[in-house]
Amino acid sequence: MASADKNTSIKKEAARLVRQLPDTASWDDLMYEIIVRQKIEAGLSDLREGRKHDHASIRSEFGLA
Repeated sequence: MASADKNTSIKKEAARLVRQLPDTASWDDLMYEIIVRQKIEAGLSDLREGRKHDHASIRSEFGLA
């Protein structure tokens, strides 16, 4: 995706996030929505790039196996 296209889609998504908030929303509410969306996008990108771990390896890493 070209940089201009990506920026346009980000602007559109940001506008959608603002519109979906209730009239009583705070700046913190908006920031929460942005951060959640950013983390979801990062996770999806990791999956597409093959950066993932299976359940067993995570349990083992944390001593839960």
